[in-house]
Amino acid sequence: MHVVLDVDEVNAMVREQFAGSRNRCLELGHNYAVAEYEVVPDDIRPGGFVAGPAQFALVDSALWFLSFVALGRIEPMALTSELSIRFLRPAQGERLFCRATLEAVNRRSVVGTARVWCDDRTDKITSTAQGTYAVPLPR
Repeated sequence: MHVVLDVDEVNAMVREQFAGSRNRCLELGHNYAVAEYEVVPDDIRPGGFVAGPAQFALVDSALWFLSFVALGRIEPMALTSELSIRFLRPAQGERLFCRATLEAVNRRSVVGTARVWCDDRTDKITSTAQGTYAVPLPR
């Protein structure tokens, strides 16, 4: 059974719990989540490249949103337990996007793969990552 989650509810929770976050959930679907990150001047490194930590932060958020999809509920306490990223090419642009796809889910963890790109250049992946999120025990 696929539960449809509301993107606006996810973004409202992020604004409430993490007011300084520039990550935004754009789309939640069957086994995937898409997130967006607004690049600011502090994210730019020499050469005009978006810093790796900005891409990492976006990936972490996209995979976190994916954990909500996998669990069928917004679960703020789903926590990153492992995250590995590989930078493929320099990222240059005003916005970063990330699509996270579900690989596996069980009662204790969610595993996903993520791809990052800049602006509308979906064919120019800047980084790819895989992460595992720990699912909190039922209370």
